[in-house]
Parts: sequence; C-alpha cells; structure tokens
Amino acid sequence: MSDGALATRADFHRQHQAHALAEAERLLARRGELQGTWLNWVAGELYRLGPPPYVAMVRRELQRLSQG
Repeated sequence: MSDGALATRADFHRQHQAHALAEAERLLARRGELQGTWLNWVAGELYRLGPPPYVAMVRRELQRLSQG
C-alpha cells in the first residue's frame, strides 16, 4: 500500500471515528430490548450501512464496547 493510500485511510478513519462509535453505541443500546433477535437485527443494520470501511469501523467498535 502506498503512503498516499495510508494517509487516505487514516484520514477516513479520523473523519468517521466518532460517528462509528455513536452508531455502535446505538446498536448496543437495543441489545436488552431485542434480546435473542439482536444479532440478526444488528446484521441487518450493518448491511444497510456503507461504505465497507465504515461498516468495518462500526464492527470494531461493537466488538470493543462489548468486551469492555
């Protein structure tokens, strides 16, 4: 990967990190309410998001928040 691609990736991450965290928190907030259907619901919510690098950020935040 070129330095330009790395810079672009880092810029994308910086620009969208706060929103990805907020989205992950929104998804986690519904876990108690949806219980057994939560995983399927989250999968559907992630499917409608984009672009793929943003979805990956939300998934990472979900994982991080779930472990904490």
